[in-house]
Amino acid sequence: MSGTTVALPGSKEYDVVVVGGGPGGYVAAIKAAQLGLKTACVEKRGSLGGTCLNVGCIPSKSLLHNTHLYHQAKHDFAKRGIIVPEVGFDLGVMMKAKEGSVTGLTKGIEYLFKKNKVDYLKGSGKLVDPTTVAVAGLDGSNSTVKAKNIVIATGSEPTPFPGITIDNAAGKIIDSTGALSLKEVPKKIGIIGAGVIGLELGSVWQRLGAEATTFEFMDAIGAGMDKDISVAFKKVLEKEGMKFKMGTKVKGAEVVGDKVILRHEPVKGGPEETYECDVLLVAIGRRPYTEGLGAKEVGVAFDEKGRVKVDKHFATSVPTVRCIGDVTYGPMLAHKAEEEGIAVAEYLAGGHGHVNYDAIPSVIYTYPEVAWVGKTEQELQAAKVDIKVGKFPFVGNSRAKTVEEAEGMVKIITEAKTDRILGAHIIGANAGEMIAEAVIGIEYGASAEDIARTSHAHPTLSEAFKEACMAAWTKAIHV
Repeated sequence: MSGTTVALPGSKEYDVVVVGGGPGGYVAAIKAAQLGLKTACVEKRGSLGGTCLNVGCIPSKSLLHNTHLYHQAKHDFAKRGIIVPEVGFDLGVMMKAKEGSVTGLTKGIEYLFKKNKVDYLKGSGKLVDPTTVAVAGLDGSNSTVKAKNIVIATGSEPTPFPGITIDNAAGKIIDSTGALSLKEVPKKIGIIGAGVIGLELGSVWQRLGAEATTFEFMDAIGAGMDKDISVAFKKVLEKEGMKFKMGTKVKGAEVVGDKVILRHEPVKGGPEETYECDVLLVAIGRRPYTEGLGAKEVGVAFDEKGRVKVDKHFATSVPTVRCIGDVTYGPMLAHKAEEEGIAVAEYLAGGHGHVNYDAIPSVIYTYPEVAWVGKTEQELQAAKVDIKVGKFPFVGNSRAKTVEEAEGMVKIITEAKTDRILGAHIIGANAGEMIAEAVIGIEYGASAEDIARTSHAHPTLSEAFKEACMAAWTKAIHV
């Protein structure tokens, strides 16, 4: 089922109009409607869910999962006693499965809009004044809607690399969107940026047979993750076949014939070199998306990074306008935007919203997965916090050994005096699921002893989390 696309006359007024239908925007709209506010959501993509659902989190996880199964069948089944004479893949079918996931979920959100009586306005929204949004409909119509409150939730877009032109249609120099829709597996793929997006999408194509080389300006991979985890993660990826050029400055790239020529040099100085590949993925991060929004024109203040300035209640410099998600402060994560969406709706309904930014988890969905929440050891050392660290390797976990997924570890960081958990960092199978225990622990101020004294089912991977907490508190048992 799908929601209703509404062409509205300018006289119709809402309690809340949300501009942007991504994870933050659509959740804010649904929650506002559930709280009794007359609500509309304006989205120009033509499908709800934003970057995450359409060209980000969801399609990438489909490809990551299916390419992992292929890689496992090809390289891992035999040692498990599973004999598959020939293993191949059909890229077209993989892409179709990815697209099916996206379509099903976007239609699901439309259904939720209809169920919760949220009006879905398909078109580009522009702030005309502090209480008016003009909607340029995808069907060619033009209308305006009045709102007692406007919520900006327009998300983010890939950060461009100065001097390098992205052309996803050509399929040679691409961003994350292009990397989700390649027509064939490149023999060689270059990746600029060893953050979440570069590592995940690089893994997809490397598993399918591409030679993947990542160029990273910093000396560590993983976008600021804990150093111990970053070092272990890089070793695992290298063992799987991914190559890295660390401390490398990219000077430029261009398409020459059917190849891409990338120019680079060491950050610390040295001769310029070239790298030739079939496809180059530019993945140096994301930036707030405000093109055509009209926010500045109505008085909304921005910072030097192009983010909308907000206070702790998500209020902007314009009293009737609030802002959430990637377009303002904080990590550019779908689940962070969702929490803000619920909180802003609660504020607008006269209640109190809550988002604990110290308890927002991050996950990299490679194999093994990497997940973390809270502070890194390096951050706490820099802040001169007296800490204790507990580590437990999955090689000491019976379930991990039994299913031959013993790569990685759990690392718990606590405040030395109180034993309160300040950070949790995991590299291993199902790390993205396991991190939820740490998030709850940090949210409720748990100590390592609290978790260590909590019974965990045996045999499970989660026992490694318990053991790491035991190591931080006193001593682990199985190591």
